[in-house]
Amino acid sequence: MADNSGEQPLTAKADQSTSDGAAKNPERDTDSDKAQGSSEAEGPGRKASPPELHSGHKLARRYRLEECVTRLDGFSSWRAVDEKLRRAVGVHVLPADHPRARSVLAAARSSALLGDPRFVQVLDAVEENDLVYVVHEWLPDATELSTLLAGGPLEPHDAYQMVSQVASAMAAAHREGLAHLRLNPNAVLRASTGQWRIRGLAVNAALRGISSDTPQRTDTEAIGALLYAALTLRWPYDNDAYGLSGLPKDLGLIPPDQVRAGVHRGLSELAMRALANDGATASRHETPCTTPEELVKAIGEMPRIRPPEPAFTAPPEYQRTTYQQGTYGRQSPRPGATQPIAPPPPPLQSRTGKALKWAVSALLIAALGLGSWQLADALMDQGDKSDDTHQSQTTDNGDKNAAKPKPVPIAIQGSQEFVAQYGPQNAGAESKTYDGDASTYWKTKSFDEGPPIAPYKPGVGIVYDLGSAKQLSTATLDLRYGGDHTTVELYAADSLTPASLDSMTKIGSVTTTGTTATVKATKSVKSQYVLVWLTAVPNSGYDATLYASPGYKQAIGEVKFTG
Repeated sequence: MADNSGEQPLTAKADQSTSDGAAKNPERDTDSDKAQGSSEAEGPGRKASPPELHSGHKLARRYRLEECVTRLDGFSSWRAVDEKLRRAVGVHVLPADHPRARSVLAAARSSALLGDPRFVQVLDAVEENDLVYVVHEWLPDATELSTLLAGGPLEPHDAYQMVSQVASAMAAAHREGLAHLRLNPNAVLRASTGQWRIRGLAVNAALRGISSDTPQRTDTEAIGALLYAALTLRWPYDNDAYGLSGLPKDLGLIPPDQVRAGVHRGLSELAMRALANDGATASRHETPCTTPEELVKAIGEMPRIRPPEPAFTAPPEYQRTTYQQGTYGRQSPRPGATQPIAPPPPPLQSRTGKALKWAVSALLIAALGLGSWQLADALMDQGDKSDDTHQSQTTDNGDKNAAKPKPVPIAIQGSQEFVAQYGPQNAGAESKTYDGDASTYWKTKSFDEGPPIAPYKPGVGIVYDLGSAKQLSTATLDLRYGGDHTTVELYAADSLTPASLDSMTKIGSVTTTGTTATVKATKSVKSQYVLVWLTAVPNSGYDATLYASPGYKQAIGEVKFTG
């Protein structure tokens, strides 16, 4: 089970402001910070003492603290239980008079407003009884990247998925003015569904007082370090961190494909473009990536890295059973018993016997030939009487009566809203589109103009997991609103959280003015993941059942796939 507090004392490269207003200097945290605990001095004065908390203590009469996972720099992080909703949560606690209490509250509230499911969500941020505490999701089924790397480097497809999803999520966060500044292998988690999630957006840095004059470059370099570590099992700096050895001090930053044999060349170059984003890669004729958005674009320009083909175990070779003459039907001898020796074969047949066998065989062949000729002659006579009619019927009915494959329903195993730009539409409601209840919906937000919705977003939609690669033929959608046209497109995706729309293959589209959209696949593509993408939505007017204001919007009731 992964430790999901997100606030372990970890190694990171960041800019930290001094309390006397001096210039910011690059500084690295080390794992030894954990041992320093609350006795470490902070700035020119003494820092606030950590609150006196213990296991069983309750915050807001709701959050019961269970286990302290970090106590550092005047704050503590806990695994807790939300007794109201009966679920595990994580809690960061610090005194209200802590010098960073205000910035932590502000960072937590900004992160909560983003509402992007690719980030571990902030659930509550409160100041109460001289304490400030931030409550966030706890993911017991997720595994940190640092834990995954303890078992070896990631396969190229897994590394590609990790950097694609992390870069795409951080690009969305920066568009909303949010930075992480503490991205490292302990802040990146892989859920049991294969989705990668990021914890501690803005909050981790605020807890430690970390800031940066170039937040986009800082986060982009951190993503490059994650990819470098995933490919080489080495930390791309001269210090050891996260259970990984650093690079030798006299070599500098060398490409991953020169550190370890067999590293994917495209991913190696991508890591270098993100890490050496100050122009140091010019010698390799590569354009550096200075923002997560540029990194997403660079990933989209790469050839797609497909998952490895499943390995099938060859069936065991057929073993022919033989019986020794004279022992058929008898009980097998006991272990150690002497096997009976098979008697010698019978003597060869005499010439008279051979001649008799050949004569009988010749007679049988002649009889069969005569019978076959008579049967064929009778059939030909019968065929001459109705030759034209019979041939016409056979020709006409051959195609009509040919067996046509029946459409097979494809069960949906999971879903995730795809966010191409800005925030999500209705995250968490995706499963309502295949719960068998036509009265429940996933709905979009209301737009002032349309259709289409391109002035605001390139589109909105949901990626569905079909369980395994399937040949999709049709997608049928029950829509809430008719009137103005609704345009639905289908894309084959490479994961539940694809990096961008450009990384997917369009396989069909349809435009309808009704409340049912049937999209037929025009390309023969096998895919486990399918994106249902709306690029135009109608003017619906007020909907009392959904408490929806007038505007251009759409809601999806049920989605059905057939193959």
